[in-house]
Parts: sequence; C-alpha cells; structure tokens
Amino acid sequence: MSSIQATSEGIPVIVLKEGSKQSRGRDAQKNNINAAKIIAEIIASSLGPRGMDKMLVDAIGDITITNDGATILKEIDVQHPAAKMMVEVAKATDSEVGDGTTSAVVIAGALLEKAESLIDNDIHPVIIAEGYKKASRMAISLLSEIAKKIEPSDTATLEKIARTSMLTKLVAIEAADLAKIVVDAVLAVMEQKDGINRVSIANIKIEKKSGGSISDSQLIGGIVLDKEVVNDNMPKRVKNAKIALISAPLEIEKTEFDAKININSPNQIKSFMEEENQILKEMVDKIKNTGATVVLCQKGIDDIVQHYLAKAGILAVRRIKESDMIKLSKATGGRVVGNVNDLTERDLGIAQNVEEKQIEEDNWTYVEGCKNPKAVTFLIRGGSQRVVDEVDRAIHDAIMVVKDVIERPYFVPGGGAPEEYIATKLRGWAQSLSGREQLAVEKFAEALESIPLALARNAGMNPIDAITQLRSRHSAGEKYFGVDVVNGRIGDIEKIDVLEPIKVKEQVIKSATETANMILRIDNVVAVSRTSAPTAGQEPMPTSY
Repeated sequence: MSSIQATSEGIPVIVLKEGSKQSRGRDAQKNNINAAKIIAEIIASSLGPRGMDKMLVDAIGDITITNDGATILKEIDVQHPAAKMMVEVAKATDSEVGDGTTSAVVIAGALLEKAESLIDNDIHPVIIAEGYKKASRMAISLLSEIAKKIEPSDTATLEKIARTSMLTKLVAIEAADLAKIVVDAVLAVMEQKDGINRVSIANIKIEKKSGGSISDSQLIGGIVLDKEVVNDNMPKRVKNAKIALISAPLEIEKTEFDAKININSPNQIKSFMEEENQILKEMVDKIKNTGATVVLCQKGIDDIVQHYLAKAGILAVRRIKESDMIKLSKATGGRVVGNVNDLTERDLGIAQNVEEKQIEEDNWTYVEGCKNPKAVTFLIRGGSQRVVDEVDRAIHDAIMVVKDVIERPYFVPGGGAPEEYIATKLRGWAQSLSGREQLAVEKFAEALESIPLALARNAGMNPIDAITQLRSRHSAGEKYFGVDVVNGRIGDIEKIDVLEPIKVKEQVIKSATETANMILRIDNVVAVSRTSAPTAGQEPMPTSY
C-alpha cells in the first residue's frame, strides 16, 4: 500500500508510490544493526588459524570452499541493504590491502552491537558516530607506538609476514615454503621511484593447474603461457633464446573493402600463389635475419609462415593475450613490435630457456631463466580445482601483505595484540574526555576486543578467561601479548613470529569505523517497489524488498 503522511494542518499527502515500504527511527536502526550483526557472526567463526571454512553453493551448483571474508560475502549474495554495506567493507579492504577482510567485518559488527546499547540509553547516534571517529583517529596513532620498521632486504621478516597471512588458510602446512616463493616474487617485481619502493602485483602472473600437491607450486623467473608451440615440426625447446615479440598477425592482411581478382589462365593462379608465398617467406626472412630463435605473436600465424619458421628452426607461439605480451616484454627485456619490418636485433628479448612442457593433459610454453625479470609467474598446483582456487586466494593475500609492508615499511604483532593494546590505551584516554563521547570511545575499545575474543573462541579457549588475562598483561605494560591460537594460551605474539603490516591494521580500523558510522546515521529506510504499474488484463507482480 502507498505511504500516506499528514501535514501539520492534518491534510493527508501521498509521499511514496504504491507497493513501497518504509521503516523509521529506532525500528530502522535496529533492523540495520541486526542485519550487520548477522553478517559479522557468519564471518567471525572463520577468523584466525583455527577458524572454520565455509562451503558456498551458487545457483548453478558451483561450489566454493573458503574462509576468506571477502570471498564468503561475495558468494552468499546478500540482499539486505545494510548487510550489503558490510559486504562493501570486505571488498574495499580486500582491494586496498588484500588481507584483514574478516577482521574489518567483525569489528564493524561489534561497533554496531556496542552502539545499540548506547542508543537504548538515549544517546544520539550522531554523538556515537563522532565518538567512534575520534577513537578511530586515536587508535591509528596508537598503532605506531607498537610498530617496528622493516627493510626490503630483511627477507626473513618478510617471509614471517607472508606466512602469517597464510596460516589462517588451507595452505597453513605449506605456508613456510610458499612464503619464500611469495617474497621472491614480490622482490623481483619491486621498483624504486623517487626513493620509494613500489610493487605492481599485475607483474606477478598467477597460473593455476590442478594436479600434484600444493608443495609442487613454483615460481618461474619469466612467463608461463597456456599455449602450445604452433607447429609440430618446430623445436620444442630453445636454449639461450632470442625472442621476437610481435603484436601484428604473421599473415597477409586482408583489404578493408571487398576486392576481386580476375584470373584468366592457370598460370595467373600460379604466379598469384607464388607471389603470396614469397611475401610470407620474406616476412620469415626478416625475423630470421635479426637472429631471433623464438617468435611470440599476439595474433595469428599463417600455415605457410609456420612452415618457413619450422624450416628455420624457430619456435613460435600464437594468439598470446595482450596482458601476457606486456609481461613478456618486462620479463625478457624485449620490445613488442607492431610491424615485422620494424623488428631489429635490439628489440629481441632474452631467456635462458623457452620450452613446451606438458602439465597434466595440456601443453604450456615456459619462457624461463630471464635475467633480472620485472615480471614473473607463480604456478599454483593442488590436488583438485577447489584446492587450487583456495591456494590462489591465499597466495593473493600473501602477495598483498608483502606489497603493503614494502610500500609502508612497518609491521605489528598479530594475535589480537594490537587491538588489545589500543583498547587498553583508549580506556585510559576516554577518562580525559567529557560528555557522552567518553562512553562511545569506551564502547569502541570494547569492540576492538572482539578480535582477540573471536580468536580465543575459535581456538577452543574460554573467551572470558582469555580476555581477562589479556587485559591484565596489557595493563602491566606487556604490549606484545595476544592470543597464541596454536598453543591455546595467552603469550608473546612476537616470539611466535606472527606479524602483520601496519597498513592492514590501519585500513581495517578505518573501513570498520566508516561503515559502522554510516549505518548508525540511517534513521529511515524506504524500499521502493521495482515493478511498474500493471497494464490492463495483467496480474500485478509481487513486490520484493
């Protein structure tokens, strides 16, 4: 039914169209907060090394098994508008820093849960939001007090940071070995600009292939192409390869308009074919004269060109993606040429080995052994496609955290230690504040403790005992103490090498606070019917909200 409201004179006014629905004031706030809390509860059991996985089945029956917060929320197809905002927290955190998605959602949910009790005590949501904002700024400044600096040359610490992000995933057993590969990959593509380290993860190509085990995953100092050599008569392996990168088709180009040739005798056909053949042969001769032993082409390669290339002992691969051509250029040091006539010896890339290798039932071409490659390939293996997909997600997180700590070279201990340290400091700081904002800051501190609480709960520990011990330790000044999930106790997290980038922690606090504040400020939800008015003779469509 339509929403009718009255003016101060009592005149009824139709505001919303037929089929619309709205909730206002406390009802709207409670509804939104409850939806956000449900999302946080779904995710909370996936936090930490003892967190559980979720099996998600989509509409067409595809299965995803993961404990990655962003992936879970993306796959469950959330409908409630406030819950969708929680999904956006995870997406934003994932795209910005790559890790901490679960933590961001858990803290956002806890902030809203704590705000609910304040709203029940008639504290205005805007005052709570302002208090949360102040607490958030203070929390981020407090993080630097327990952060430590790191140099890109400190590969041991970088590996610990990469390993920490993978300990919560399926790959926990292989985390130490994979961490070494991840650090090597990131350092290989790292570039310095104006004295600042930059990492473009687009230069790390991820190739996935089920079969073997996770430990068979490897880093290739070059590019792996999911293409085979175009002709069986070509060599399948070329050592000390000189590589021509060509983006144009190695074919006789067709005219842009329809063209006809009138042929009156067989000799004319013969001379036409010979001329075409000669043009294609000259194309191959130009490539051969540059000293190229491998041709990697973005477009098609004519059968006759393939024949002459094979005759010249040149290995060729065709129809390579443009993104891969760019990576090949960065890996081999070659230049992508748009016209064969422009190709010179200086344009050629170099690799120790170009070889077609069989992986399971497919033939792939490896361009490896590149000198100082600025693009590399991470080949992921695993027992099944589900395993490979989850390893891919774990590797993405690990690459991102190493990138984060190289670009912003500070790290903090994990295990809920930073959250408890900030919570302890915020409680002390709150005493210096006046008014109701003091209560909001105290609630913010309690919300941050949802992280160590969730870690303890997932590890089978008594969460109340754990948080009591943790508060006691931090009050005594032991700022690196957190939840040692593996050993099921409260301990010094730095000693067990659980380290996280400060950039991730900052992003988690920012994202969670901004989302909680946005949801708190909403006091009216209007759900408008998506259906238009039915035409004569039609039944009205059911309204969905």
